[in-house]
Formats: sequence, structure tokens, C-alpha cells
Amino acid sequence: MGLQISEVRYGRAAMVVLSALFVVCWSSGFVGAKLGGADAPVATVLMWRFVPLALILAPLAVRVGGLPGARALGWTVVVGLLSQTGYLTTVYWAISLGVNTGTTALIDGIQPLVAAAVVGPLLGVVVDARQWAGLALGLAGVVLVTVSDAVEATGVPWWAYPIPLAGMVALIAATVVQRRITARPPMLTGLAIQCCTSAAVFTVFAMVRGTVTPPAEPRFWLATGWLIVFATLGGYGLYWYLVDKLGVTQVNSLMFLMAPTTAVWVR
Repeated sequence: MGLQISEVRYGRAAMVVLSALFVVCWSSGFVGAKLGGADAPVATVLMWRFVPLALILAPLAVRVGGLPGARALGWTVVVGLLSQTGYLTTVYWAISLGVNTGTTALIDGIQPLVAAAVVGPLLGVVVDARQWAGLALGLAGVVLVTVSDAVEATGVPWWAYPIPLAGMVALIAATVVQRRITARPPMLTGLAIQCCTSAAVFTVFAMVRGTVTPPAEPRFWLATGWLIVFATLGGYGLYWYLVDKLGVTQVNSLMFLMAPTTAVWVR
């Protein structure tokens, strides 16, 4: 009995540590987006964030777990398009337009509220009156802060501020799709498929824009390494792992911590 209790406590402690690490890694992506975007267009930054990952993860995933069936492969590609391509495009686009990284993270942080109200019923989770009240209060707070930031900012178009909302919706949709895949591939395989999908999309985007060649500045490569290790491997890797272990609701609640953690990063 004592051994079982110790195992439970160890498991809980491990989840707490991994959750804290997830918050740190995910929030670091907002900082990396700002650093990388200072030296190169959005398409260039995102292309070179995912091409090295695709080259590393794809053969490793095939060797470890092989390829999933066609149906699971297709849905995992959709997850990648939503959670990485769609989500990151909106975040980078908003920051490149001048939206403050903290404000972007704050808008992104209302994901738990939207997920509880919209995704909860889809997953069979009942949303009570207190949760609806919290949703309204949280949305009101985000709107007030965002409007205040928009008024004080100069040279930032008003339509740049709703852009992160689209990314947040894309990430929520990706989470729902991921949970509904009946024969999900191993986490490493899934992450590799998602990264290959994003690498392909952003490479085509960069080619169309004529921005494939990366800048030579060391700061760009420092930001790229930062985004690969912390934001993608750490952030996305831990996101899907924790969603599998803890569930959508608990992981989404961690998004509340992104804005204050990002504020610490940018100091």
C-alpha cells in the first residue's frame, strides 16, 4: 500500500513539474517569435523553424513507430495544419504587425474559457452558470486590456488585434480533432507528421514570397534554435503529452498562466 501511495505522489509531482515546464516552454514561443521576426519575414522564420525539425523527427519516428494508417495519418495532418500552421501564422502575423507580445499571449490565454464553453459540450463536459459567468468576466477583462493597448499603440492597425483569436480557435479545433482520432499514432510520430506538414506549408509560402534565404545574423539563428528546442519540442511535445495524460480541460487551464509568464520573459 505504501509503495502504491508513493507511486501516486510521484506521478502527481511529475505532472506538476511537466505542467510548469510546459507553461515556460509554450510562453517562450511568443518571445522567440518577436526575436526571429526582427531579422526576417514571418514565412522565413516559420520555414526554418520546421524544416530542421522535419528532417530530424521524420526518420526517427519511422524507425521507432512506423507510419500510421491512412485515416490516422490524414487526421494528424489536419491537426498539424490547425495547431501549428494555423495557430503560429496568426501569432507571428499579429506580432509582426506590432501587437505587443504580452497582449498576444493574453488573448491566447482565454482559450480555457472558450474551450469550456464551446468544446466542453462536444466532449460531454457540462458548463454550469459559474463557468459561463467566468467566461463573460474573462472576456470582458481581455477586451478592456486589448482596447487599452490598442489605444496606446501607434502604427498598429486595429484589425491586428483579433488575429490571435483565430489562432486560438484553430488550436482548440486541433485539440478536439486529436482527441477524436480513434487510432492515434505515438506522440513522437504525431509530432513528426505535424512538423513535416508545417515545414511543407511554410516552405511553399516562403518560396511564393521569395523569402526562402535566411538572414546571416546570429540573432536569427539563436531565435530559431530557441523556437525549435523550447517552443516546438518542449511546448508542443508537452502539450500533446499532457492532453493525453491529464485531459483537455486541465491542460487548457494552464493557458491562463501564459500571459504573466510571457511578461516575465520579455522583461
